[in-house]
Amino acid sequence: MSDLKPMPAQPEDVPWPTAEWPASELPAPVAARLNPLLEFAFSDPAPDQMGETHGFLAVQAGRVVAERYWRDHDQDTTHHSWSQAKSMTQALIGILVREGKIDIHAPADVPEWQSTDDPRRSITLDQLLRMSSGLKFAEDYVDAGVSDVIEMLFGSGKDDVAAYAAKSPLVHPPGTVWSYSSGSTNIVARCAARALGASGPAFRDFMLRELFDAIGIASATPKFDAAGTFIGSSFCYCTVRDFARFGLLYLRGGVWDGRRILPEGWVDYARTPTPVPPTEELGYGAHWWLGMAGPGSFSANGYEGQYTLIVPDLDLILVRNGKSPLEQKEEVIRWMRQAADAFRV
Repeated sequence: MSDLKPMPAQPEDVPWPTAEWPASELPAPVAARLNPLLEFAFSDPAPDQMGETHGFLAVQAGRVVAERYWRDHDQDTTHHSWSQAKSMTQALIGILVREGKIDIHAPADVPEWQSTDDPRRSITLDQLLRMSSGLKFAEDYVDAGVSDVIEMLFGSGKDDVAAYAAKSPLVHPPGTVWSYSSGSTNIVARCAARALGASGPAFRDFMLRELFDAIGIASATPKFDAAGTFIGSSFCYCTVRDFARFGLLYLRGGVWDGRRILPEGWVDYARTPTPVPPTEELGYGAHWWLGMAGPGSFSANGYEGQYTLIVPDLDLILVRNGKSPLEQKEEVIRWMRQAADAFRV
């Protein structure tokens, strides 16, 4: 973790956006580079190339410097998080670590794995957060016949997503192979509830009190299954501005207006690389993606082009919500990279 660059501090003359976002104008050279990208993303031809962009927000040095919405969307429109919720789940685990209620390096508290001869018994929360548990799980968004994620979220597993995921067999020794899995996150979410001793509405109260309310996120709408588990893999609706607040918490190292929300070092843990296969364009940390906008950048990424991108060397957050088919994913990532580059001198 010592190789990670420090996060930028909140400028002393910029108020924290707990209630309202401060704003300022884009410098002319940045506007000249960014505005054509925005014109394209919100134009009629764009859906053929990168899908619909429903909302975009840029925050630099703690101030909103660019914001745009699609048709009937606006600042109050909540949008699907999809897998951005995974990064929120990571934050919840951090809060429990801060409170001394959970140890990410201890075997995960998963009732289905407690038999003495069950090889999954040794899997840790750290390995689950790093997508390196060794569990078999098909993260396929197209073929429902082979997809575990579709079956978990919308089929036989939807009433108890963590129990569905916990049934997955071990196919690699824990900690040896990276494989992205929404099932892992829902196991983590249930571990969080067990550590807190609360599920359903009581766990939602914890989320609001310790995370969302603390940083001024008023729009967060987390979804729970029938077993009372937060579906942390996929479901927490927010406005674009509130996704940006969540990004600012991480850009400021887990501190908000003088209060430490996440424990010391937790943001560095999130952005410390996990070995991934060479076929992966982006790196991965602990429930955060790495490198979308160059070295040091990290992001909460969701299906259909939901992104909260953090670029520490530019003191920059970019949020994009929309609806982009899977085949347009790389085009949206390329656009996000260009949007970040627009801020480079």
